Amino acid sequence: MNFKSRKDRFFSLFIFGMIGLLLLIIVSRISFQEDKPTTFWGVLIILLSIGLLLWFFFGTHYKLTADKLVYRSGPIRGEIEVDRIKEIVVGKTLWVGIKPATAKNGLIIKYDSFNEIYISPITNESFIAEITTLNPSIEIIHAH
Repeated sequence: MNFKSRKDRFFSLFIFGMIGLLLLIIVSRISFQEDKPTTFWGVLIILLSIGLLLWFFFGTHYKLTADKLVYRSGPIRGEIEVDRIKEIVVGKTLWVGIKPATAKNGLIIKYDSFNEIYISPITNESFIAEITTLNPSIEIIHAH
């Protein structure tokens, strides 16, 4: 089953604010610079950065197969075997670590002994319902 990532206002404002700032830099570089090679390479790097930000924004999603949780967020990709997942913390945000997510108050998935990853499916409840059918021994902890 596929799950899209929820996008909150903060993340959306951050991404599109950064894109706006980068576009402003492109316009200023082109307007106030003569035709120099540094302008070309600078604009190319900025356009690649904009592409990366858009890839994070539109390319974040999760997939549950019969035995794996597969996550994608731009260039961040990975998979976790469902039977390795021990605990899911609901409604809390992980500020440090692997975060293929685009919103706060998602799910912290704890697996193996000390590993954890943060995701933000559109609805936490539907994701939890699906993953607990695959592994009923997962402990669900509500943060609030």
